[in-house]
Amino acid sequence: MTFKAALRDSKLYIYLGVIALLSSWLVNFTDLVMPFQPTALPHSPDYFSTGYTKWEMNELGSLKNKLLADKIIHYSDDGTTHTYKPTMFFYNAKTPPWVITSETSILSTDGKDLLLNGQVTINREKAKGITPLTINTSMLKVKPDISYAETDQWAELISPPNKTTGTGMKMTYIEPIHLQLLANVKGSYESKKQ
Repeated sequence: MTFKAALRDSKLYIYLGVIALLSSWLVNFTDLVMPFQPTALPHSPDYFSTGYTKWEMNELGSLKNKLLADKIIHYSDDGTTHTYKPTMFFYNAKTPPWVITSETSILSTDGKDLLLNGQVTINREKAKGITPLTINTSMLKVKPDISYAETDQWAELISPPNKTTGTGMKMTYIEPIHLQLLANVKGSYESKKQ
């Protein structure tokens, strides 16, 4: 083999070596040039919405419940949905809807547990054969799928002209409606005039 033939054969290896070095340099250079990609914080939102509205229908196509909120934020790490100034409407066929408002709320990943934080107000308007009812409480735990709510905090039930207070409350807000204050129950009632 002549020197020229050996040089020609080695040129191929030299070109491949130069390409490998250049590729390695480009990979390192792009690492320097590429902007820093921060990692997500452990409890950071993956989406949010302002002026949020959600409707849910029952199996017959009638409105089952509705949620209005100033803002919602969903967190991917634990799957919870946080709402700010939520107003929830729970509809029944025979009664006016139950309207529940709170300062904030947290909905579990599976949607079966809803914790209403801060001041919570529950209202049901007057209708034929139905007395109006307002309930004031805080830290209300709601199970929307079974129409159940409870709290271990102070609660006030107002059905004019009557008013009842107590500590702890359990409530089923579909027919048959069941409402129970658990402890320290006190009330002021007006009797009907004959």
